[in-house]
Amino acid sequence: MTSVEMRPYDPARDRKATHRIWREVGWIGKDVSEAEAMDYYVACGRALVGTYDGEAECLVLAAPGRMRYLDDDVSLSCITGVTTSRIVRKQGIASRLVARIIAEEAAEGAMLSGLGMFEQGYYNQFGFGSGGYETRIAFDPAHLQVPSKPRVPSRLTADDWQEAHASRLLRRRAHGGCNLLPPAITRAEMADSDDFGLGYRDGEHGELTHYFWCSAKEVEHGPYTVRWTVYQTPEQLLELLSLLKSLGDQVRLVRMMEPPGIQLQDLIRQPFRHMRVTDRSRYEAKIEALAYWQMRICDLKGCLERTRLCGQTLRFNLTLDDPIERFLDESSPWRGLSGEYVVTLGETSGVEKGSDPSLPTLQASVGAFTRMWLGVLPASGLAITDSLSAPPELLDQLDRTLRLPQPHPDWDF
Repeated sequence: MTSVEMRPYDPARDRKATHRIWREVGWIGKDVSEAEAMDYYVACGRALVGTYDGEAECLVLAAPGRMRYLDDDVSLSCITGVTTSRIVRKQGIASRLVARIIAEEAAEGAMLSGLGMFEQGYYNQFGFGSGGYETRIAFDPAHLQVPSKPRVPSRLTADDWQEAHASRLLRRRAHGGCNLLPPAITRAEMADSDDFGLGYRDGEHGELTHYFWCSAKEVEHGPYTVRWTVYQTPEQLLELLSLLKSLGDQVRLVRMMEPPGIQLQDLIRQPFRHMRVTDRSRYEAKIEALAYWQMRICDLKGCLERTRLCGQTLRFNLTLDDPIERFLDESSPWRGLSGEYVVTLGETSGVEKGSDPSLPTLQASVGAFTRMWLGVLPASGLAITDSLSAPPELLDQLDRTLRLPQPHPDWDF
């Protein structure tokens, strides 16, 4: 009889098989360097495999990190990969592995779990809720309205992965900003030999302070894709944009994610005209938005204790539904968050188990509650589109209390 086993990844037993999985899903090709980059990625944190007939056919990865919540940091476990081979699709193996890795990470102190989704809906069954829109912009760098004479930058290559990672961790982070802690994450992401970086070492001891990392498959005229941008001050961001502008005598298009809290359209000359002129061309300028990351709370008490809000204190009952429980058996070290709670939101926030008959009640899935807590959408909006309901008066109070900036991870995962 064919058996299915779920266990920790063992490089001696599973390396070849998991390379095959990633090739079957198109995440790597036949190049040996791509397989080496995958090995760095797999070694960044917890890795679980699902085997079928003794062979690894499913691989799920998680890496430790931090997420900025207003002025505090919350521990984050980021699911960095869920891949299944061609022969065991729709067998429930990936679902059981995802639930297991979330539970193991939560049991060891992760307050949040996050991921990038391949499609909306699948990860909701594990309690995830969608994040806000991220804006991707494509523009002619010559049209940037920033100073056009930057200083001569340092050239960065894949060999600079250690200082590039250290600089990423020290970058300016706004609400929702995430750091993935293992340096090998950045090493793997910089492994493509066609990519390059430009930046400045302005630290007290020559440390790398601000840079961008870029891919350019069509090197002569682009498009170029800025994969991430690192800076600590507004002046440093403007210098990096000035550096991009300096490429505009040759490069016709740059694509990048908008930095948190910045509207790049403010710095582009005649953006609408340029979009019309380049419509459907190879160098099409455009602005698009997409919600592609998801989060879920794993430690309700820990997250709320780090929630410090202005205004009056609000107390309410919370009936929380956590769908992940149906994937976890009694041996799981963590069983989800379903239950009844009394929540306090204010300058000092917190939660306790139970209910208070004198208080109004909010009913929510853990995904919807996470979205509200993060500030992705107001409670009144979630009551229309997600699994969240409460008396109108409580919804109004929640909208007034949780007036938060839009969360932006500023780190693709």
